[in-house]
Amino acid sequence: MLHSGGRHRLVLYIHILNRWWRIIFGIGAIMLTLALGLGYLPRFLAENIAYDVPESSVWMVGSVGAFAVLLAIFLVTIRKSAYVQPFDNHLRLVTPFLRLKISYRRIRQASSMEMARLFPLVQYKRKRAILRPLIKSTAIVLDLNGLPLSRTALSLFLSPLFFPDKTPRLALLVPDWIKFSTELESFRSAWMESQRQPEKDPRLALLSSISKAKR
Repeated sequence: MLHSGGRHRLVLYIHILNRWWRIIFGIGAIMLTLALGLGYLPRFLAENIAYDVPESSVWMVGSVGAFAVLLAIFLVTIRKSAYVQPFDNHLRLVTPFLRLKISYRRIRQASSMEMARLFPLVQYKRKRAILRPLIKSTAIVLDLNGLPLSRTALSLFLSPLFFPDKTPRLALLVPDWIKFSTELESFRSAWMESQRQPEKDPRLALLSSISKAKR
């Protein structure tokens, strides 16, 4: 049997970073344009027009703009690096800044549910812009005995939209939820079956073979 399944990208992570990199890039582009304008505008003004902008201010605006553009490029680079992947004894959740192993022992149930039911737009008014394109998508919801890390720690790396409520549940939105669900249940079922059949002690097997030989 395979020791790992495929990598299933986290759609929500991609969706959120797609919004952020565009906003940050726009801010950076505006600030760079402003810095260029402040730097070159005096050349086009008449000498009798007062114009005094400290050079340090121009450099500061330009530096912030350049940083914002570089940050946007970085977000574009990492936006598709978040994924979930089933293994023989755990589910791995990976983001650029987090590598989390969720033991199958923690998973009580994995079910499918539409995002519209998990996150009703009426209750999530501030996140409507993010949720609206995703409400018809189906997520795999993991009911856990407990989160691998505290909710506070996980919130540093994962959007609140990974947590449907205050109970220990995780909502995983992937491109092909049926394929992911099938793989996850296959690995999890195999693990559960292995727990029902403990490995035999080799010493007992040797004693059994010796006793049979004497007969």
